[in-house]
Amino acid sequence: MAKKTTGTTGGNVASNRKALHDYTVEERLEAGIALQGPEVKSVRAHHVTLTDAHAELRPDGVWLINAHITPYRAATHVTLDPLRPRRLLLGRGEIRRLERQVRQKGYTLIPLRMYFSASGYAKVELGLCRGKRQYDKREALAERDAQRRSERALVEFEKAGRERR
Repeated sequence: MAKKTTGTTGGNVASNRKALHDYTVEERLEAGIALQGPEVKSVRAHHVTLTDAHAELRPDGVWLINAHITPYRAATHVTLDPLRPRRLLLGRGEIRRLERQVRQKGYTLIPLRMYFSASGYAKVELGLCRGKRQYDKREALAERDAQRRSERALVEFEKAGRERR
């Protein structure tokens, strides 16, 4: 039996496409996020920006830093800083494992996307990432460009074959 999905569950709320360009993602993991009151409504309305965000390991847990959640307009009684640090919900063992990996040179935790799970909870997909060098970025762009050109050529070839018939 297929799972029922409504308009508010599933699918991306926000994604960090810049991170995929600037970093090589070694591992992906899912974390819950602790939001306060009207922030959930803003997230459901897709008022989230993850572009400059990163996750930071602190003694009291993992925190999402610089994720911009625009304040919900209808909530007049609560004013929250849109850039405030938000706690990420991970198990103790997972946090220890991440600490060991992040201590290695060049690794960082970057939020790749935010979404609502099937159960309705806000989730963040974190990537254990290593920064790309400039030539790596150029290589990736060149590969994508070559792939696009080959797909275009294939479409043109098929189109020309249909016209001959």
